[in-house]
Amino acid sequence: MIPLKDDNPTYTFPFVTVIIIAINFLIFIFQLPMGRLEEFTFVRMAGAIPYEITHLKDLYPPAFVPIPFTLFTAMFVHGGLLHIAGNMLYLWIFGDNIEDRVGHIGFIFFYLITGIVASLAHILMTPNSLVPMIGASGAIAGILGAYFVLFPRAHVITLIFFIFVYIVRVPAVVFLGLWFFLQLMSSGLGGGIAWYAHIGGFLAGAILIRLFDKRGRPGKR
Repeated sequence: MIPLKDDNPTYTFPFVTVIIIAINFLIFIFQLPMGRLEEFTFVRMAGAIPYEITHLKDLYPPAFVPIPFTLFTAMFVHGGLLHIAGNMLYLWIFGDNIEDRVGHIGFIFFYLITGIVASLAHILMTPNSLVPMIGASGAIAGILGAYFVLFPRAHVITLIFFIFVYIVRVPAVVFLGLWFFLQLMSSGLGGGIAWYAHIGGFLAGAILIRLFDKRGRPGKR
């Protein structure tokens, strides 16, 4: 299932969402000319490596920032076109409503906090891993968790591939519920994907949104 848009209107322009998307794409464009070895080095310097964080030890090559701050830098680095395209699509569709609900400044903190919690969830499950964790998916999972709580009755226009191609309106509670269920079912598969970051981010977003929500009640849209 690929989300195309939602039917949930906003009342403010999502400046922060657009800026975050722009920063991610600018960094990705910066990565494009890199050779394989150069990009590998860049990812190790900008990514969050669980072993380095749990042991507070900076392995070679040295990180761009003090080790704890790689939890921030990792959120803006992606490993390929499909990786960044998928993440930014979800951020564009669901992020504007959360930014509209919590405000521009609140959204910055919400995005960063849920992203860090998501990364810590992955690190908790793989404390000695030497594989760099990169990507915005943990923070975006936090946005999905918030959307699940605030706008369960909204609908997501979804492209579905099943023998034929269909475009259907799926209730947000169903779309996001299935998304979360798939993360749970995939968590033991590995495959280079930080499934536990997705799970941790989603739960963090669902819980923390109550602290950030200025209206304090579920959306009726």
